[in-house]
Amino acid sequence: MRDIRKAIRDIPDFPKQGIIFKDITPLLKNPKLFKKVINTFAKKYKNRGVTAIAAIESRGFIFGAALALKLGIPFIPVRKKGKLPYKTISATYALEYGTDTIQMHEDAINFQR
Repeated sequence: MRDIRKAIRDIPDFPKQGIIFKDITPLLKNPKLFKKVINTFAKKYKNRGVTAIAAIESRGFIFGAALALKLGIPFIPVRKKGKLPYKTISATYALEYGTDTIQMHEDAINFQR
């Protein structure tokens, strides 16, 4: 895991003062490390009854889609408000520096009611 941690660089004060951005670009440019991350997640969640993976853009898409593929389960993209063209459901949440709203298509998950 040390090699994975070393491949994630800290960018201080981005997007604003006091925030440390975790840049995964060095990790993604190393296929062996990227594969190691996905395999580690897959091993952890393989027998946990996970039936779908929902992930928020944009870094979430990278890891979530690869993990869903590895586990053979559906991937559900979750995007910032106003980015999806079909009927959506929304959730608003707090950030370190404000609030934001995310959405997904209402038919992305088959809810049991």
